[in-house]
Amino acid sequence: MLCFHHPDTALHKPPQFLVRGQPKPVPEKPERVEAVMSALRARGDRLEQAPDAGPAARAAVHTPEYLAFLETAHARWVALPDSASAVIPNVHRGPDMTSYPTHVVGQAGFHMSDTACPIAEGTWAATKAASDCAVAATRAVVADGERAAYALCRPPGHHAGPDLAGGFCYLNHAAIAAEEAVRLLASQGKPPRVAVFDVDVHHGNGTQAVFRERDDVFFVSVHGDPNAFYPFMAGHAHERGTGRGEGYTLNLPLPLGTDEDTFLATVDTALAAIGRFAPTVVVLSLGFDTFKDDPLAAFGVTTPGFGHLGRRIAATGLPTVLIQEGGYAVDHLAANLTSFLDGFEDTLRSTTP
Repeated sequence: MLCFHHPDTALHKPPQFLVRGQPKPVPEKPERVEAVMSALRARGDRLEQAPDAGPAARAAVHTPEYLAFLETAHARWVALPDSASAVIPNVHRGPDMTSYPTHVVGQAGFHMSDTACPIAEGTWAATKAASDCAVAATRAVVADGERAAYALCRPPGHHAGPDLAGGFCYLNHAAIAAEEAVRLLASQGKPPRVAVFDVDVHHGNGTQAVFRERDDVFFVSVHGDPNAFYPFMAGHAHERGTGRGEGYTLNLPLPLGTDEDTFLATVDTALAAIGRFAPTVVVLSLGFDTFKDDPLAAFGVTTPGFGHLGRRIAATGLPTVLIQEGGYAVDHLAANLTSFLDGFEDTLRSTTP
């Protein structure tokens, strides 16, 4: 497997986030990078450091104000008197609040949907590098003809909207990959139809927000029921897209405690819908927080179960960009990724002409 990484993805080190009003250690920690890299090295994967993709791919998904905020917020925040070492908002934007603030405290409330996306000193460098990995993997698949490529994106991205951070996410790497794929396919005269398939235990509300009015990108998500689970206010089955995009969003929420067999059966339902859409490329938001022992998990997927997941996705025969999302059982992350990639590549080899 061709895999893209960047050392800067380990620079994001927020000290804490708030859970039900209590400060807690952030489970999305730099050790995740080394766990993934250890798995990729052990498998003998082709490891390449992602080059700087430039600002255009990010700007195709996120607003100029939001990108400027992410890049400058930490330095402006710590310059304030009596400030914490990471940006955590103490105000939030309401539906009737439409004026854009100039003060960093106001901008934090405007651009951060919750208290689970603290911005620390290395956050911008890390999330920018992660998106560079996503762009490199997309170009390898769509422009260079790789059947699949993996992007080690950390911090994850699928909760980030066009102008909003949330849930450990800042730049939406899967959306950036999908938008880049659409651009490249159109330039090649191929059908610019892309499916984004999210198998993280949390709904990819940011990705849904980016593409909700689009009919060239089909967003499909299998996730924990948001009636009782993050992100709560998105990911319900009745959300199907709007305007031109109506019918191009498919949410398949599952009850908390869902077992592996039910999860995989629902994945089959999702893949059948993707097949009917007939995309040219699939972007996979690959989360491992569906793992039975993940600290944030709500499902019961086992390490061998990720191999079954990989085989099902590879069996579509579609070119696939793999974007790393969640997965916080760090001691099990290498084994879970290895199981998935082994299953994926075993099936890929068996279907190679």
